[in-house]
Amino acid sequence: MTGGRRAGGPRSLGASLLDDVMAETLDPAYAQAAARRRAGGEQPRRRRGQVLVALTMAAAGLLAAVTYDQAAARAQGREEIRSALVSDIQDESAISDELAAQLEELRAEVSRTSDELLAATAVGQRALDALARAEQGTAAVPVTGPGLLVTLANAEAEADDDPVGGSSIVDPRERVQDGDLQLVVNALWAAGAEAISINGQRLGPTSAIRFAGEAVLVDFRPVTNPYEVRAIGDPDELGNAFLLNPEVRSLAVISESFGLLFEFSKEEELSLPAANPPELRSAEPAGPRRVAGTESTPGG
Repeated sequence: MTGGRRAGGPRSLGASLLDDVMAETLDPAYAQAAARRRAGGEQPRRRRGQVLVALTMAAAGLLAAVTYDQAAARAQGREEIRSALVSDIQDESAISDELAAQLEELRAEVSRTSDELLAATAVGQRALDALARAEQGTAAVPVTGPGLLVTLANAEAEADDDPVGGSSIVDPRERVQDGDLQLVVNALWAAGAEAISINGQRLGPTSAIRFAGEAVLVDFRPVTNPYEVRAIGDPDELGNAFLLNPEVRSLAVISESFGLLFEFSKEEELSLPAANPPELRSAEPAGPRRVAGTESTPGG
């Protein structure tokens, strides 16, 4: 009996304690302390993460602000340089215009003096008449009369242009090219125009229309947008023949497609200045004239 109790009781008690030890390896107080430490440490880590995110966002904002300020400063610098260049060009153009006006006055004085001297004799009068015809043919005299006014202009700028860079990339098809002006001028000549000018620059037999950078040059003098082409001639005949030109019709379609201004009007009176005469670079005296029938013959 006694041996049976020692064998059964202690084994049952020992198994129960072992089971408890294996089931709960830590004291409940240790588990609660660990939980408190985890709860207390998670909140500082979350706070540190929020601080790092805020610092990162602030640094990114500062970098963006500095980048924008630098871009704006560069754009402002480019605009200042451009304004200075435009001012210099305007000043030089004013001086050039003043010198051109003085030259025109001197030419007029020389012309009056030569006319008075030539008109004094019959031979001089015939020479004067021949000179007048030559001057009209070379556009060397101002003219006034009815005609056609053709206006071309670049497309208007978009409202959403880049505020930092100053402007967006310009499509060259939205600008009037030198070829457009050449086409209009040639069509007006073909329509019967007697005299033509572009923005006050008279065209002569040797006139050239060229494109240099962003400027259109007429006889190496810049003309700016909008471009007004004046042509002297009968307004009705000139207008009808001009509009029937297929190249003019094609230019009108292209201008409408890309927003260019292309219009014309009949004018009762247009005034065109004289063209600059060609520069005399070389000359040689003419030989004596021979009258027909006075040539020498061999042995004569």
